[in-house]
Amino acid sequence: MAMKRTTTAYVAMNPRRCMACWKCVEKCPKKVIGKTGFLGHRHVIFENADACIGCNKCIKTCLQGVFFKPDASVSCTMNMGMAFRIERLLPLAFVASAVTGIGLHIAGHGTSHETWHNWGVAHVVASFIWLLSVMAHVRRHKHWYKTLVSKRVTCKRLITFFLSIAFLIVAVTGILLVAYVEGPGSSIGLWHYKLGILLWVLSLIHALYRK
Repeated sequence: MAMKRTTTAYVAMNPRRCMACWKCVEKCPKKVIGKTGFLGHRHVIFENADACIGCNKCIKTCLQGVFFKPDASVSCTMNMGMAFRIERLLPLAFVASAVTGIGLHIAGHGTSHETWHNWGVAHVVASFIWLLSVMAHVRRHKHWYKTLVSKRVTCKRLITFFLSIAFLIVAVTGILLVAYVEGPGSSIGLWHYKLGILLWVLSLIHALYRK
């Protein structure tokens, strides 16, 4: 029998809202709920859906609204396969953007314009893929942004908040570089490089800090 990942006979879930606190996993008396994820991204699934007895402890425990009654008006239309393809693409695009960015910066201090140009093209392509994957990732977790003001401020939430701000600034400066600025030594280019390093550090912390 195929494993039910987002519904049981009594409860449904919306994994997009999961913050990976695992309280529901601990509370479930029948071990219905399990953990899944890839690298820094983790969330709950129904590992043993047929064992669910409808005690509703998961609904009462979760403060993020991950679990709900199947007949509730909450929609859970997440495509799990596509979601995990995006999560796998995100770290790969992150590494590619970081490596090509450093290569572009080093090439900018060299004498070969062709080498600098090639690194520039590679960095633009890698960063564009990273931009798209981050946008998809943020869209999956838009519930987090909606609750940013109402929820208690924690270190993890601050890291994610500053990461989001840094990403926006790096994206804007990157677009300006591609559209208007020529030369690797421009002031915007240097700011883009420095903020890019900060963004990479925050991204690593964000991935490693999410438990």
